[in-house]
Amino acid sequence: MSDDQTSLYAARVPIFPRRVSGYFRRLKWVIMIVTLGIYYITPWIRWDRGPNLPDQAVLVDMANRRFYFFWIEIWPHEFYFVAGLLVMAGVGLFLFTAMLGRVWCGYACPQTVWTDLFLVVERWVQGDRNARMRLHNSKWDARKIRLKVTTWALWLMIAVATGGAWVFYFTDAPTLLFNLVTFQAPGIAYMTIFVLTMTTFVFGGFMREQVCIYMCPWPRIQGAMMDDDTLTVAYREWRGEPRTRGKKRREAAAEASAAGPQIGGRSPLITMPGVRNTTTGKFARAEGPGDCIDCNACVNVCPMGIDIRDGQQLACITCALCIDACDEVMEKTGAARGLIDYVALSDAPREAAGGDPINVRKHLMRPRNYVYAGVWAAFGLALLFALFIRPDIEMTVAAVRNPTFVVLSDGSVRNAYDVRLRNKHGEERPFALSVSADSGVVLSVEGADTDDIVMVPADAQHRVRVYLTAASGTPVSTRERTNLDLWVEDTESGERASVGTSFNGRENQ
Repeated sequence: MSDDQTSLYAARVPIFPRRVSGYFRRLKWVIMIVTLGIYYITPWIRWDRGPNLPDQAVLVDMANRRFYFFWIEIWPHEFYFVAGLLVMAGVGLFLFTAMLGRVWCGYACPQTVWTDLFLVVERWVQGDRNARMRLHNSKWDARKIRLKVTTWALWLMIAVATGGAWVFYFTDAPTLLFNLVTFQAPGIAYMTIFVLTMTTFVFGGFMREQVCIYMCPWPRIQGAMMDDDTLTVAYREWRGEPRTRGKKRREAAAEASAAGPQIGGRSPLITMPGVRNTTTGKFARAEGPGDCIDCNACVNVCPMGIDIRDGQQLACITCALCIDACDEVMEKTGAARGLIDYVALSDAPREAAGGDPINVRKHLMRPRNYVYAGVWAAFGLALLFALFIRPDIEMTVAAVRNPTFVVLSDGSVRNAYDVRLRNKHGEERPFALSVSADSGVVLSVEGADTDDIVMVPADAQHRVRVYLTAASGTPVSTRERTNLDLWVEDTESGERASVGTSFNGRENQ
C-alpha cells in the first residue's frame, strides 16, 4: 500500500482509561448494575402458572414452542408479538439517537456494559491508568504474570457466568444448573456456554473498542439519525480555544487583563468565557486564553482512546465520561463547567456570540422526534390491544379435499375437516364443537365418546377429524358450495370462538 492510501483497519493499541467520578460515571454504574442484575437474576424468578405449566417467569421453551414472560404466553402462530417488540426496539433506538446521539452505545449496549465490568476488575487487580501502563510496558516477570493471570481468571469467571445465564433462559434454570455441574446436561448446552464465554472474554477483555469500530454497524447507521440539532457529547471549541497551560497561560491571561476587553479585530471563537452569569446563564467574554488547559483529562478517561476536542468521530460512543473529567478540571481552575457537555452543534455560533445558553427542550421536542415517538407508541398500543383481546381458546379448520365430499349409502353427503383446537389454559378442558344451527348439517367427531365433546390437554394444541353430514335432498346437499361456521365452546368458562368454512354438495342432484 502506498503512503498516500489510508488503511481501513488499524492494529489495536491498548487503551488504559483512567478512573473518573461524576454524574455520568454514577449514572453508568446504576445502569450497569441494573442491566447485569436483570440479565443474571431473571432466569431464577419463579411464576406460578398451574400444575401443568413451567414455573419459570421468563422462559423460551423451544421443545414445546412457547415463550413465557410472567403472565404472558406466546405461541408460535403469535410470533407477531415478538416481531412487534423488535420493531419497537428499532424505532426506540432511532428515537433516542435522534434526541441524544449514541446513548445506547454509551450506557446500555452489552459490549459497553461488560467492557465496563472488565475494566473494574482490571483496575482492582492492576491499579489505575499509570500503574496499568507501567505493567503493560514492563518485561514479563513473576509479578506481571501473577497480575495478568489473576485479571484473566476473573474475566473468565464473569464470562462463564454470562454464557451460563443465557442458556438458563431456554430451560428450567435450577434443573439445568444441577445437570451442568453433574455433567448430565446435553452437549449443546456446554457448547453454547463455551461459545458465549469465549466471545464475552475476548470482546470485553481484549477487543473492546475494536468491536464498536469495526464489527458494529450502528456507528455508520447513526449518521442518518443525527443532525446538527441532536444533543450529543461535544467540546465547546469557542470556549476552549486557544489552549494554553502553565507559564504560557499565566502570561496570556496577564496580557489580556492589562489590555482589557477587546472584541474587535479577533475571531469571536477565540474568547475566554471563564465565568458564567448565574442570572442569564450566559458566559462573560474577554480576550485571552481559552478555558482548555490542555490537560488531556478527557482523553485519559475515554474508553475509546479518542480526543473529543477533535470534533465528532465515528469511534465516540458518547459515554460522557469526558464530561465528568473536564468538569472536575474546570472546578479546579475556577472556570464554568460545561466545556465538554451534551450540546447541539447548531447552538455553537449563537453561544459563541454571547447568546442564550442551549435550550434542551427545543432540541428534544422536535417534529422528527414526535414522529418517532408516535410510531413507537402506536406499535406498543397495537401490541397491547392484540394481547388483551386474544382468546384463551382458538380453532383452525382445514377442509379435506381428497375427496371433496363422500356420498353415503342413504344418499346423504359428508364432508371431512381437520380441526386444530388450542387450549391456552393450565388444565385440561372439555371443548364442545357445533355448527351453525340453520346450516342443515349434522356434526360428529371421529373417535369421540360424545359426538361434539373433545377433551383438549392443558396448554396444548389438539387435532381432531370432524365430519359434517347433510341429509339427501336437502338444499345443502345439492348445492355446489354452502358457507357455514364451525363453533367451539369451552364448557367450563363459556368462552366461544368460530371459524368460517364451506360445505361441498352434489350440484343439480
